[in-house]
Amino acid sequence: MTIVIRPETPADQAAIHDITKRAFAPMEYADGDEQDLIDRFRDAGALAISLVAELDGIVVGQVTFTKAFAADGSSGYYALGPVAVEPELQGQHIGSKLIEAGLAMLRERDAAGCVLTGDPAYYSRFGFRAFPDLCPEGEPAEYFQLLPLRVPEPDSVIAFHPLFHGAA
Repeated sequence: MTIVIRPETPADQAAIHDITKRAFAPMEYADGDEQDLIDRFRDAGALAISLVAELDGIVVGQVTFTKAFAADGSSGYYALGPVAVEPELQGQHIGSKLIEAGLAMLRERDAAGCVLTGDPAYYSRFGFRAFPDLCPEGEPAEYFQLLPLRVPEPDSVIAFHPLFHGAA
């Protein structure tokens, strides 16, 4: 199985929407609007990175990175998510390849770090660690994680893009 990771194109948008909807449908922790969230980011010009995974010319996965905001005003932070893979292809490292490619792009941009809210057991393999003291209000501290990149030990609360919570 040869997976090609590449930036999304306008022709990929419907496939991304559909894959994300199917991927998150069975997840009890999901809000059910993850596919709409990606569309809102795109419409607002807030997609910092959007990569797709292709298998035999068909889009089978996607990862989203948006800017994140440090309370101290420092720049260079990003948020990872959502990431989605066709349900029947999950567990075959497609999501990992998408995440790794996106993180490599953040390193090329000299990003300060990347935050997410997710399963610590899964995301620790990419170097993410719990930073409960830097968790923004309203996020579950036990799932808030940060991957320091340029900044070895961040010391400011890092907030997600306002569109994560429906604001602009």
